[in-house]
Amino acid sequence: MAEDPDEGMLSWDETVFRDEHVFEIDYVPETFAHRESQMESLKYALRPAARGSRPLNVISRGPPGTGKTTAVQKLFGELSSQTDVRTVRVNCQVDSTRYSVFSRIFEGIFEYEPPSSGISFKKLFRQITEKLVEDDEVLVVALDDVNYLFYEGEASDTLYSLLRAHEAHSGAKIGVVVVSSDLNLDVIEELDGRVQSVFRPEEVYFPVYDPEEIVDILGARIDRGFHDDVVPPAVLDEVAKLTAESGDLRVGIDLLRRAGLNAEMRASKTVSVDDVEEAYEKSKYVHLSHSLRALNESELELLEVIAEHDGEQAGDVYDAFHDRTDLGYTRYSEIINKLDQLDIIDATYTNVEGRGRSRQLSLRYDPEAVLNRLEE
Repeated sequence: MAEDPDEGMLSWDETVFRDEHVFEIDYVPETFAHRESQMESLKYALRPAARGSRPLNVISRGPPGTGKTTAVQKLFGELSSQTDVRTVRVNCQVDSTRYSVFSRIFEGIFEYEPPSSGISFKKLFRQITEKLVEDDEVLVVALDDVNYLFYEGEASDTLYSLLRAHEAHSGAKIGVVVVSSDLNLDVIEELDGRVQSVFRPEEVYFPVYDPEEIVDILGARIDRGFHDDVVPPAVLDEVAKLTAESGDLRVGIDLLRRAGLNAEMRASKTVSVDDVEEAYEKSKYVHLSHSLRALNESELELLEVIAEHDGEQAGDVYDAFHDRTDLGYTRYSEIINKLDQLDIIDATYTNVEGRGRSRQLSLRYDPEAVLNRLEE
């Protein structure tokens, strides 16, 4: 009997996905493989909180996409469900000032947002510490992507307030987990001396996943997120190879989702290598898209100007930026430094005839890719 040509085709009401949420960046897997030693180190530091004492403070460091945020989310979930410990994770990409960090902590404790205006930091801080003492709760705060607090010059004040809370209000017990993806940032060295004197954290490092670990982790996502036999072994191998080259597991997770959507567009019940290669043209920019979400309007404006003047001298780029925004050179220089720290641009000093030393500004990404994402 001849094979049915429609056998490998999806019908209108079918999907290749068993659970598409598995491939979203904020998904927390039930099993968290290949980070056992890191989880044990975090549990060691936070165990005193489960006994009602102030926990040890922690610095979690590692490249993007190495499981740092997932580790915090898993551990916070366990603490909150089994003990009276209050846990609050603050995304410092979004909340990058001391006031906004404490607003998020307030929301986590009181389960409603503080007033948007009319309340001083001192009052906000006092309400938080009084509530902790009144309820006899230990608070553990995770400052996720803490590097953004450093970029805005807010890290020392924020940590000082958290670490000195027990002195400001006797009985307040707060521990801090600092999470950084910027390997060029020496967190301790960049803090004020007043903070260094009280911040003696345990350090937990998250290395890049090796190729075998990537295959294992992505294979588990496939089993949970796709129907059986949707992703052949050869396709998984290709996704794992591209993920290893990027060094960021988030690329592989995004790549699987986009490749699955590409298969559905073809009405196919299986994902092909071609689906993966097509999806990679977007998935390889996961880190860029993640970074762009943290930029404000003037920072995005400057990035657009740099994309249009890629490789030119800083002075020439400033002229174009000033014409567009009317912002001064000081603010311009601050934004350049931030974009450089985020690894979106390279700002390198070169000798220019007649000008002396000048910074040359170059994107780390294809200019067209940057401009496309700025338009999204």
